[in-house]
Parts: sequence; structure tokens; C-alpha cells
Amino acid sequence: MAHLAEGARQIRLRDLRMVHEAGQGHIGGEMSITDVLATLYLHVLNIDPARVDDPERDRLILSKGHVAAALYTTLAAAGLLDPEELGTFLHPLSKLNGHPDRKKVAAVEANTGPLGHGLPIAVGTAIAAQMDGSDRKTYVVLGDGELQEGSNWEAMMTAGNRRLGNLVAVVDRNGLQQGAKVADTNELEPLADKARAFGWEVVEVDGHDHAQLLDAFATVPAPSGRPTFVIAHTHKGHPISFMSDQAAWHHKVPSDEQVAVATTELEEA
Repeated sequence: MAHLAEGARQIRLRDLRMVHEAGQGHIGGEMSITDVLATLYLHVLNIDPARVDDPERDRLILSKGHVAAALYTTLAAAGLLDPEELGTFLHPLSKLNGHPDRKKVAAVEANTGPLGHGLPIAVGTAIAAQMDGSDRKTYVVLGDGELQEGSNWEAMMTAGNRRLGNLVAVVDRNGLQQGAKVADTNELEPLADKARAFGWEVVEVDGHDHAQLLDAFATVPAPSGRPTFVIAHTHKGHPISFMSDQAAWHHKVPSDEQVAVATTELEEA
């Protein structure tokens, strides 16, 4: 577990510098989803850095594509992206756009950014594996505010109906979206009951606890043959004190002074 905690810490430190240097980003959501991405890429996913195009690799689709910086830093930590590229984040003609682009970064599985697209793509990817008789798995990471998009529920109904046991949806349940609480915009609860009603197995975890995340992913595929819906309870901006649970940090950029404070907190975490 120590390698995941250290990996997540280094990913957050690099993400902090990238957003500060670029003057743009979605750092709050990047910090909330880092532990999920680190657990998947550094321990769970079957992906060979030497063969990122292997047809039998596992797939991960980042549906909440606006947190691309967290994806890039994690890919670099996993050996799937040259760390030198991180310094080009959001530069003109850089491969590292504000939303991931599969035509520019080999380890990116789908272009995402418009919310509500990632899960439908993941369902198609999982169906393809099912038709191939392959054991490869598809993971999709969604924001909780994103679940207000109807396309997700159409995809969930299809996945449950087809019993896509090779599909895992992870919801970054930080309770905040741009400018507001998710519940104040459109209440999702009872989220777990809704997912079960659509034919999914549901697991709820602390999204910052690597052991709980590993246990959740170890249940895939579920004995029932149903897809797995992981509700990862997180905190936007975690673990930085002045960012945590603050909607303003959806896309705010830290000042020099705030970077210094955040760096100290992360280094001491």
C-alpha cells in the first residue's frame, strides 16, 4: 500500500506545479480523483508500457476529461507517458491538451471533456470485449455532477441488461460541481439504489483509501455477472487544507503563496 500512497503524493505534487505553471486547470477535481487513478494505473490495470496498443490490455476512460492533468501525471508515474512531456501542459501545439486526446497521447483511450460521453463509450468497449470472448476489463471514471447527464443512465441500463461483468464505473463522489453542491443542482440520492435498479453491483468506498479501493476492484468481475458501480466518496481538493471541499477550486489556479503552502502540506502528508 505504501507505493500507492507515495505514488499519489508525487502525482499531486506534479499536478500542482503543472496547473500553477500553465495558469489553467481543474485542480480541485484532480486532487479528489488522484487516489483512484493511482490505484488503478499503479496496481490494478493490465497495461504494458512497452505495448500500449496490445488488444488485450485493460482500458480506462476518463469521462470527467477536464481533470486531464491528473491523468497525465498518473500516466507518467505508470511509465505510460514521458515525464518530460508534463512541462508542456497546455502549451501551444502540446500533446497535453486541457482534455485528453487519444490521437496525441498513446495511452489515452478516448477523447473526453463533454460530460456524459465516457460511460457510453466504455459500454461499447466492454461489449466489444464480451463479443471477443476476452477477459480484458474496461474502467470508466465519472464525476458525480456528470451523472445529471441522461446519456449516462441510458448507458447504465444497457450495461445492466447485457450483464457486462467486465465493466467498472467509478464515481468521484465529492459532492461538488462547478460553482455549487451537486445536491443543490440536482439531487442524485439514493444513488446506490438507483444503480442497483439499473442492474449493477454497487460498492461504496472511501475514495482516498487505497486498501478499500483495491478490495473493491478485486471483486471484478462480480459473481453475478453484473457490471460494478464503485461510489468513491472523496473530497474536492484533498488533502490540501484550503482547497478541501471548496467549490471555488473547481478551476481556480493557486497563487505562488498557495503553492508553497500546498507543497508543504503534500510533502508532510
